[in-house]
Amino acid sequence: MAIPKYHEFMKPVLELLKDNQVHKRVDMYKVLAMQFQLTEAELEEWLPSGKQLVYKNRIGWALTYLKKAKVIESPARASFRITELGHKVLEENPEVVDQNYLKKFEGFQDFINSTSENTLLDNDISDIGSDESPQDLLDRAYKTISNTLADDLLIEVMNQSPDFFEKLVVDLLVSMGYGGSKIENSQVLGKSGDEGIDGVIKEDKLGFDKIYIQAKRWDTEKTVGRPELQKFVGALTGQGASKGAFITTASFTKEAKEYVSKQHACKIVLIDGKSLAALMVEHDLGVSVENTYLIKKIDTDYFNGE
Repeated sequence: MAIPKYHEFMKPVLELLKDNQVHKRVDMYKVLAMQFQLTEAELEEWLPSGKQLVYKNRIGWALTYLKKAKVIESPARASFRITELGHKVLEENPEVVDQNYLKKFEGFQDFINSTSENTLLDNDISDIGSDESPQDLLDRAYKTISNTLADDLLIEVMNQSPDFFEKLVVDLLVSMGYGGSKIENSQVLGKSGDEGIDGVIKEDKLGFDKIYIQAKRWDTEKTVGRPELQKFVGALTGQGASKGAFITTASFTKEAKEYVSKQHACKIVLIDGKSLAALMVEHDLGVSVENTYLIKKIDTDYFNGE
């Protein structure tokens, strides 16, 4: 038999995890490969990029989508466990668990909406509409992969210590070009910081202009309200500062955003968890390039030249 499509691994994954134990992904690869009786040739089939085995890639995407639907969770890196919602799926015992089935869950709907209303989630070319060009599909797939990476990146950030997070936000701003992209022009203050200032970046060599940073590694489900921003504004005022960045893994309330927008004495930029992860991906902080695809076209100058 051919290697199963990624959605064909979904229900077997749930059944494998029904014992409520935490299973490592590397062990799941072996169990599922045996369950589907993959041949030696299938076990050694690589993606066109040559970066990953096909069956591992498909199991990986099955795990990703199940996690987005919150029927499984990842309590540790590359490890998974079934959730109460996952048990309900098994009790319901649907004939097929695929992306269409997962759309009934709010978590998966949020994932779809974050990647765009019509993001391609199925690898079956026969499902592609005639109005979808190969370039459209590449663009959509790229967006899906980037958003998935950002979500996983935020989880990894949450697994780190508060001290690590304070260093991370300074590293991010340096990666974005603030401080002349030189780490020596930045400083993590941590517990030694004054009035809640966690870091500072010099925008010029002599330090005439500085950006003060507040870093909050809060639960991603929480919100940062106006009181926290008022404290930060007070801290900036105490430093005689005119620029500040409040960076958190959580999100900001409407009141907090409105309060910041009304500040005239100092300019404050708010970066929430989703924006933080997206910026880390964009500026190659905490991520590395896995694959590179070169899209080529006809060089008309070559053929038109004399």
